[in-house]
Amino acid sequence: MKLIQRFLLVLTALALVSGAQAAPIPVKVVVVTMFETGEDSGDDAGEFQRWNERQKLDKVFPAPHMHHDIHMNEKTGVMGIVTGMGTANAAASVMALGLDPRFDLSKAYWLVAGISGFDPADASLGSVAWARFLVDGDLSHEIDAREIPEDWDHGYFPLFSQGPGDKERLSYSLGEMFELNGDLFEWAYQFTKDMALPDHETLEATRKLYVDYPVGQRKPFVLKGDQLAAMTFWHGEILNDWANQWVAYWTGGRGNFVSSAMEDTGTFQSLTYLHNAGKVDKNRVMVLRTASNYTLPPPGKSAAEYLLEEQHDSYAGLDAALENAYLVGSAVVEELLANWDRYRDNIPAPDQ
Repeated sequence: MKLIQRFLLVLTALALVSGAQAAPIPVKVVVVTMFETGEDSGDDAGEFQRWNERQKLDKVFPAPHMHHDIHMNEKTGVMGIVTGMGTANAAASVMALGLDPRFDLSKAYWLVAGISGFDPADASLGSVAWARFLVDGDLSHEIDAREIPEDWDHGYFPLFSQGPGDKERLSYSLGEMFELNGDLFEWAYQFTKDMALPDHETLEATRKLYVDYPVGQRKPFVLKGDQLAAMTFWHGEILNDWANQWVAYWTGGRGNFVSSAMEDTGTFQSLTYLHNAGKVDKNRVMVLRTASNYTLPPPGKSAAEYLLEEQHDSYAGLDAALENAYLVGSAVVEELLANWDRYRDNIPAPDQ
């Protein structure tokens, strides 16, 4: 009799597990960050910590199949993840989450919120840029600068092209460029463009050095600006010129390079595959990047000197960039949550 009772208990437990798997947790917003410094709470903050603490992402789901455990506020439906730095980590973590049977991501909005290097011709430290185009900077040919032809500006040129001057865009659908939902992009920008962002003395001390860049000397502001993702942390005026040419090339002149980071094409590539599988809606993706540093040095310093000064934890705009990513990003998140009855089935657009 005891054996039968134990058997029934096992069957009951299996039924409960099966039932839990059959009812995945609905997610409203996934906040995608790329790194955290130290612990998830209570110490020096990376990209994730403000979201974790202020959005009360207290429920932790173990995720050995990802770079970092999954955090969530089950009451609000907000989830936060840390993908790890680089295109490969981002792609793998997002794909792993998208295939996780514990969650229903079919109606989820995705907000990438991370720091980045910014072109001082377009923005200042602490500024926040919404991207419409994500361009990959790794899929290319490269010749060492010491061996390039005399009439080439640099040694990078598009994959399978005939050099930097080749104007014919040949995409092999390898993830060279992605375009986000233009209506959602415009809505997010319009919703946040007039936000007053805090200024900091450290920002002023650095931006005043950029005497040839009037926009780079402004106080932080919200703008539109496209994203170049590359695994190599590049720096300097020559590569900054390349980045502007690269984004213009792959977007047919519609995009404008503003932010340089590592992950976003990998993130969106996975979301595209998951969209095709019916797991997520890629039209609900927003990418927000904030300026922790500039992509080239101020007058009087070489690219090498300045790159060695401006390392990961010593960016002049790091704290402002982290704070402003949360301030602007959370404004959009709170709007989605407050009007979920409207936004659950209808993606916001600027005329709404």
